[in-house]
This record gives sequence, structure tokens and C-alpha cells, in this order.
Amino acid sequence: MSNENLPNTTVQRLSRVRWSALTLMAAGLLGILALHLLLALVAGLAAFVLHRRLVGSLQRQFTPRRAHALALLLVLLAFAASLAAVAEGLAELSAASASGGLPRLMQLVADTLDKLRTSLPPWLASRLPVSAAALHDMAAQWLRTHATEVQLWGNHTLRGLAYVLAGLVIGFLASATGTAAPPTASPFMLAWRGRLQQLAQAFSDVAAAQLRIAAVNTILTALYLFLVLPQLGQEVPLSSTLVAITFFASLLPVVGNLISNTVIVVASLTVSPWLGLMSLAFLVGVHKLEYFLNAHIVGSRIRVNTYELLAAMLILEAAFGLAGLVAASIYYAWLTSEMRAHGLA
Repeated sequence: MSNENLPNTTVQRLSRVRWSALTLMAAGLLGILALHLLLALVAGLAAFVLHRRLVGSLQRQFTPRRAHALALLLVLLAFAASLAAVAEGLAELSAASASGGLPRLMQLVADTLDKLRTSLPPWLASRLPVSAAALHDMAAQWLRTHATEVQLWGNHTLRGLAYVLAGLVIGFLASATGTAAPPTASPFMLAWRGRLQQLAQAFSDVAAAQLRIAAVNTILTALYLFLVLPQLGQEVPLSSTLVAITFFASLLPVVGNLISNTVIVVASLTVSPWLGLMSLAFLVGVHKLEYFLNAHIVGSRIRVNTYELLAAMLILEAAFGLAGLVAASIYYAWLTSEMRAHGLA
């Protein structure tokens, strides 16, 4: 029944219910940032959207019940494969360290510092370690001095992993259970389920846009490593691996770009200081471009102006730091979709 056929008091009551659900959702999203639970939210939304997309594809060949079960199995297998890959990588790193890989790495870093020492001003070069042993001693001294901070970082990392696992479980359960409210649900519960669906759709739009951003970043990095540098007679080691890291890291808004940039600059420094500076200049330009690229691509996907999304990123970053910057696209996409649904945009 449409609102036009309802009494005015009923329409007003439904409007208050919807606004109450909207206000509660907005407060909850801000509370998630304040409580540092953004990882859990992103993991839960990712699991929910991925499972739903797989179910939608599989229902063309299977019954709904089998499609749900098969989609859940595929997602769990993908998650298990990811864990196995991480475990294998850690095992290889441990084996490399045991066979002398870590000392070789320290020597490589020391050689790079030697190259830097000849290029930097004397006052700055005198602050660099003079050998691999000196570098090892400096690292050990730093770890002893900052032992409390390192332990705190480790605790935060473990807590973040726990949040991600909790978010994945919640997302899977929500997708398997379904978001449709039962017929006997109250008007508020119906409105609340609607807000959750709007949030999931907003995340899906932002994730699709972020995939395009990752592709653009990867293409630019590949052009730099495989086309520009060879023309200049330079080559960065493990270029193919760096391109792969760039793609997967760029799936994380802003943070992933910083990760891939750091890896590429460090790899460039192992060749020469000037190549490191060149890579740093290139990647700083790409990083600055990503803010506008992110705002433009995501903005076009969620149908908002670029300056609006940039303003949202600025405000949330000022209020909540890096987490706010990452969440800005998702939150603003949800807010604008709600404003359209309520006839305000």
C-alpha cells in the first residue's frame, strides 16, 4: 500500500520510524570509527557482498539452497587458500633467515647505504651506519629502546586480525540468514533492515570503483617499471612482483597505495640512490593523483561530485585519522543513497 492511501498519522509515524533508523545507523557508523572497528565493518561487508554476488551467479544453474551452500563453500575455500599462502610465505621467510637470507638482506641494505653516503651531504651521510654490523646494532638498539611500542603494535595487529575474522563470520552469517525482515517484523525493524541493505549496496559500489582504481595504479606502475625505466637504462629488481603487489595493495583505499609505494622505493634504492629518488618522485605524483582519481571514480559510481567526496575525506580524516579517510567513500556513498531514498537529493 502506498503512503498516499494511508492516514496522515500513520504516514507521520512511518516517517519518524525511518528517520529513527537512519539516525541510529549514522550514530553506529561514527561509533565504529570511534571504537576502531572499521576493519571488522569492511571485512563483514566484503564477506556479505561477495557471498551475495556468488549466490546470484550460481542461482542460474542451481536451486537457491544449493547456490547458498556452494557460494559459502567457495568463499571459505578462497579464505583458506589465502591463509595457506600467508603461512607458506612466512615459512619461506623463516627458512631464508635460517639459511643466511637475513644477513644477506642486511648486507644488501648496507651496500645501498654506502651508495647513499657518497651522494648525500656530509652532515647527513655521517648519520648513516658504516657497515652491516653497525646497521644490525642500530636496529637492535632501536628495538630495545622502543620495545613497548613494538609490543603495542603487535597487540594491535593481533587485535586487528581478530576483528577481521569476527567481521567475516558476521558477514557470512548475515548473508546466509538473509536481510529480509519476517512478515511479523515491526516497522522499525523493517526500516533498520532497509538501512543495512543501503549500506551493503554503498559498499558494493565503492568496492567496484576501488577495483578500477587498483587497475589504473597497476597500469601506471607497470608503465614506469617496464617502459620508462628501461628507456633510461635502469631496472628495478623483482619488477613483476612489485606490479602484483601494487594491484593487490591498491584494493585498500589510500593505505594500499602507501604500502606499494614504500616497497617500490626500497627496491629502487637497492639499485642506486638516484633511482630511489626518481621512484619516490613518480610515486608521490601517483599518490597525490589517487586522491582525485579516487574521488572522481568513486564519485561517478555513487553519483556525487568530486569536491563533495574530497570534502568528506578531509572531514573524516581530520576527525578519525587514517581510518576516517578510508571510510569516507563508503560512508558518503551510504549517506547520499539515503538522501535520495528520502527525497532530499
